[in-house]
Amino acid sequence: MTDKSTRQHSPLSAALAAGNVFASQCPSRIILNHITSRWGVLVLVALLAGTHRFSELRRKINGVSERMLAQTLQTLEADGFVERHSLPVVPPHVEYNLTPLGAEAADKVRALVDWIENNLDKMNIVQDDDEAAE
Repeated sequence: MTDKSTRQHSPLSAALAAGNVFASQCPSRIILNHITSRWGVLVLVALLAGTHRFSELRRKINGVSERMLAQTLQTLEADGFVERHSLPVVPPHVEYNLTPLGAEAADKVRALVDWIENNLDKMNIVQDDDEAAE
């Protein structure tokens, strides 16, 4: 049993910085949603191969709409995972690549993607209504 006077309490800012994904108001839930969304995972894993233009990403990620890809890239850029480089040429040329933090996150989700693909034959696959419509 520990004495209350010997417990160390961390300041609120330290607790928030560490995150608590189980807490309903924790910002880590927002980031988790961005990274693990269907398109978020696919964009991160696609960019592990290197810099891509928007059209290259769209072709690589079969089934993503222009709107969803643009929204996903903007979100991942705002979170600090993706860098957007606009080159001053006509027509406009925009490239996307991972930041160091994005590459770290992409490695983590790639491990999940690899695990899923390696174990697909062991899973019961139920297609979502959203996926059936595509």
